[in-house]
Amino acid sequence: MIKADAIRKNYGRLEVLKGIDLQVQQGEVVCLIGPSGSGKSTLLRCINHLETLDAGRMWVDGAVMGYDLKGSKLHEQSHARICRSRVEIGMVFQHFNLFPHMTVLENLIEAPRLVLREKRSVATQRALKLLESVGLGDKAKAYPRQLSGGQQQRVAIARALCMKPKVMLFDEPTSALDPELVGEVLKVMKDLAATGMTMVVVTHEMNFARDVADRVVFMDDGHVVEQGPAAEVIGNPQHERTRAFLASVL
Repeated sequence: MIKADAIRKNYGRLEVLKGIDLQVQQGEVVCLIGPSGSGKSTLLRCINHLETLDAGRMWVDGAVMGYDLKGSKLHEQSHARICRSRVEIGMVFQHFNLFPHMTVLENLIEAPRLVLREKRSVATQRALKLLESVGLGDKAKAYPRQLSGGQQQRVAIARALCMKPKVMLFDEPTSALDPELVGEVLKVMKDLAATGMTMVVVTHEMNFARDVADRVVFMDDGHVVEQGPAAEVIGNPQHERTRAFLASVL
């Protein structure tokens, strides 16, 4: 479903990604772990071309993301084409990014109506089912300011799912939450993983990674240092840098 081949990304003279290779199979849950500044979020943003690449290629569902291959050269697609490709990639950020002037239901149906051109009744029916699935069936008429942080993040997950994505990307979705609210968001993510959704999750929640991920990828200084089954990487890391990181967070 996702293939990263020799991905490099620079910000000026700072090289953030230094030749990343990664594959994610359909239905697989992959957690990216590592210290802050290791390139995890940048890699995640490269998947849906929120960040342009300085070298390498990114495939999503068999298509090169953000570029057309002409001969041996890559040419960046138009903004409109890139946006169309992103329709099938859901993303949940650290901050919820809900429209504050819209109700929860309006937040969920806005993109399906405008982008997918769905009828309001169709979009509304799916949105209400998704709100039920994340435990917020009674909040359809509420505004974001009336919700807790955990509730807002669950709305953000439901909003992404309203677009019927093939892939879900999560960029530290619990880092902005009070500790008491983290569990309710992780439960929704666990339930989503159980449905067979392809997921790539940047997280510092090691228990979630160990219990839910099919594979854990440890990154440091722009490199993939170690990857493998979650229980092996977290329970018996082979690389000294991985062991040092886990000793500091567990």
